[in-house]
Amino acid sequence: LRRDRLTFAMMFGIPIMQLVLFGFAINNDPKGLPTAVLASDHSAITRALVSTIGNTGYFSFTNAVSTEKEADELLQRGAVQFIITIPGDFTRKLIRREQAQIVIEADATDPATTSGALAAVDQAISQTLNREFTGPLALYRTSENAAEVLLHRRYNPESITRYNVVPGLLGIILTMTMVMMTALAVTPERERGT
Repeated sequence: LRRDRLTFAMMFGIPIMQLVLFGFAINNDPKGLPTAVLASDHSAITRALVSTIGNTGYFSFTNAVSTEKEADELLQRGAVQFIITIPGDFTRKLIRREQAQIVIEADATDPATTSGALAAVDQAISQTLNREFTGPLALYRTSENAAEVLLHRRYNPESITRYNVVPGLLGIILTMTMVMMTALAVTPERERGT
């Protein structure tokens, strides 16, 4: 009876535990990624844009920085995954119908994590402009590409996923191999009573 319980636990307990752990650990749509904001433009449109980007759920604004050096240090340390930079002439360029730009620097070591978040920024910009451009500025709402998002992928500019996947698989394979080898060594000892 004891041997049957041990065999049952080995056959079903470990895979169920791994299934639960992997279900929570492997997430291709993460939310609340730490983000630093470097906003040189302090207009109402910029504040609304930052608020809308935060409301997407992908970004969690953990740091408001005042210099590029401070933002770079946060990204290098791994304290943030994104730096959103809004230049000082952002609103003026929008109103003049010039090409306004927002710079996003991303820690792209895990490309699957950053891709969904970056896609949400474009939608946030169009939502903000449609909501904020009212009255005399309403004619700017329909202009496509009113603001351009410049993306700088750091630490993995080509977005090669195997740089992230292979080390993870190595850990998983070693863990599963060690569990199976331990099970094969312990089971005969348990059967013999040693």
